[in-house]
Amino acid sequence: MTSSASFLSKLNGRIKFLIFMLGLYVIIALFNPALTINALNYFIVILAKIMPILGLVFIILFGTNLFLNPEKIRKHLGTDSGLRGWFYAIIDGIIISGPPYVLYPMLGELKNHGARNALIATILYNRNVKIHFVPAMIYYFGIRYTIVLSVYILLFSLLNGKLVELLVDE
Repeated sequence: MTSSASFLSKLNGRIKFLIFMLGLYVIIALFNPALTINALNYFIVILAKIMPILGLVFIILFGTNLFLNPEKIRKHLGTDSGLRGWFYAIIDGIIISGPPYVLYPMLGELKNHGARNALIATILYNRNVKIHFVPAMIYYFGIRYTIVLSVYILLFSLLNGKLVELLVDE
């Protein structure tokens, strides 16, 4: 009994959670096999939908680690980047697309390589300027609204980055 308890105490929290969930699925499968089959089918469908996204994230992370060394990231997005860093953060935020949970691993890598919290916050905030939505925004809301909204997003991204810098320690 103590050997199994010591075995469980040595396991990572993620492994414990996996074992718990697998056990829960086995218990549910014993009582309601149809529900388990439906859940597994749904899991497979969702997994098939997110695998291309996760593959893209892997490729981006691989490319980031391959081409961007910590010195380059510190130079362009680090503490000594100055106005150039803010410019790169704005441009990166506008260019990056996709849901934020897909970007978090990449932004975490940038942070680990020396990027400032303020510039990472600015990148995330500028995701709201969507280049591919500009024609639709102009069509539905007009060019003046689109320009004013985009400028406000850019300005508030800088304010957001500065506030993050003031409130969060590096």
